[in-house]
Amino acid sequence: MPTTTTLQIPTADGRADAFAAFPDDARQHPGVLLYTDIFGLRPAIRDIACELAESGYYVLVPHLFYRHGPAPLIDLPDHISEEARPEIVARLMPLSTADATAERVRRDADAYLGFLTARPEVGPAPVAVIGYCLGAALAVRVAAAHLGPVAAVAGFHPAGLVTEASDSPHRVMPALTARVHLGLAENDLSPEAMGEVDDALRAAGVPYTCEVYAGSVHGFTMSDAAAFSPSARQHHWDRLLPLLGRALAHG
Repeated sequence: MPTTTTLQIPTADGRADAFAAFPDDARQHPGVLLYTDIFGLRPAIRDIACELAESGYYVLVPHLFYRHGPAPLIDLPDHISEEARPEIVARLMPLSTADATAERVRRDADAYLGFLTARPEVGPAPVAVIGYCLGAALAVRVAAAHLGPVAAVAGFHPAGLVTEASDSPHRVMPALTARVHLGLAENDLSPEAMGEVDDALRAAGVPYTCEVYAGSVHGFTMSDAAAFSPSARQHHWDRLLPLLGRALAHG
């Protein structure tokens, strides 16, 4: 089992609580910054971080909405049913609107990446940024803004990746220098939006894959969600781990 710990990360706006998981072997490992979905830090996310740590990575998971208090901000059911999901999302959406702006995401990422790369357990190699749902869009923003230290970016069942806004995440994709994998549920993007993502990634000139996971629905990686699919979750590992291995020279 990996080592796990809770942390406090100083930011420009306060202190963000966070969770970290890393191998228990007293060695340095590549760093991964993991952005959660809108439901935030909880056992399902910790399980993903621990599973990734078991593959040899230091995984840092910040609480996205720390400005409103420590996690958890609301009580979540053990199982997020399709019936319960809209009401929970409605309660959390104002926090996302306030804190997931391009400016705040970049400012927080400065703190998170600085903290991550300074950890004694993290090696000098580049880092990766990954995200789920809302976190996928944040990961893209961070990778586009932090060209040097970020060598890989991955997003799964993304939300808000292609919007009409002038600062939509897909509009910053041409600035990417990192390797990219996007794993989509069948209902995540329209064909037109998928085309815009492909155009933007081609413009970046980076190695990338953008794949629809057959038979999946939004939220397929999350074990506490009605959308959870064990086969799609495994497919996500089959795509993510080779990406990290190539980009971070993890051996």
